[in-house]
Amino acid sequence: MKKLIAYCGLDCEKCEAFIATLNNDKALREKVAKEWLELNSVEITPEMINCEGCRVDGVKTPYCDKYCQIRQCARNKAYETCGNCAEMESCQTVGMVIFNNAEAAGNLKNKGKL
Repeated sequence: MKKLIAYCGLDCEKCEAFIATLNNDKALREKVAKEWLELNSVEITPEMINCEGCRVDGVKTPYCDKYCQIRQCARNKAYETCGNCAEMESCQTVGMVIFNNAEAAGNLKNKGKL
């Protein structure tokens, strides 16, 4: 499985937090922090927008590192991604991503083989 496919199937290489980190882009960090603040109604500052990928060693946003229920579940079950879970199709936790994002669902069903 491609390492920059997150546990939920999203492609980290397309994530603006990953891109901002990779390019050390202050303006993009500010944009992402503002968008995520509006979406999540929690304090998110540009300094928090640092991520090197969900499943790789390195820095992660505070949400992804400590609070993402999808990431925590897959790690607790020692799954490479949710695509390894027999309950994926009916799981409400990962369902909030894969039911709304066909690419993420496809990545999990194809085990991230590109």
